[in-house]
Amino acid sequence: MLKKLFGIGHKQDEVKEETVFSPVDGQVIDLSKVPDPVFSQKMMGDGMAVEPSSGEIVSPVDGEVIQLFHTKHAIGIRSLSGVELLIHIGLETVSMEGEGFTAHVKEGDKVKVGDPLITCDLELIKEKASSTVTPIVIMNGDAVERVTKHEEGAAKKSQTKLMELKVK
Repeated sequence: MLKKLFGIGHKQDEVKEETVFSPVDGQVIDLSKVPDPVFSQKMMGDGMAVEPSSGEIVSPVDGEVIQLFHTKHAIGIRSLSGVELLIHIGLETVSMEGEGFTAHVKEGDKVKVGDPLITCDLELIKEKASSTVTPIVIMNGDAVERVTKHEEGAAKKSQTKLMELKVK
């Protein structure tokens, strides 16, 4: 009855704050240091990046896979709060046409933090692409009220916090 009259409890069910964890083991770097202006100048959106030390990419949030590029070098996830994240594995890896990438999910799959998304061959990426640096970018930044980024340093997949988000 109170819920109906005053809207009590109505908004509490919605996720308004969220943590984005590292999707891969490695070194966290600021997005501005990514050696590609599309990412470093935030043309695609704000975020962080990781220089991976392993080829196992896991989900950084609980949510749903909304896009899996046919070349498997990038994946989009919509978190429970509605934030859309792009994980772009390496730079100029689209030219590899999927070679060295194995997807473990498909569009529409529900994922939890730490669920395997993609496995990649880092040595092959080093050989065939410009960099292994993996940006994690917020694609719908207009939905986010505040992004709190964590310091650069060592990252453990699904454990190290990259960003704290507060959605509008």
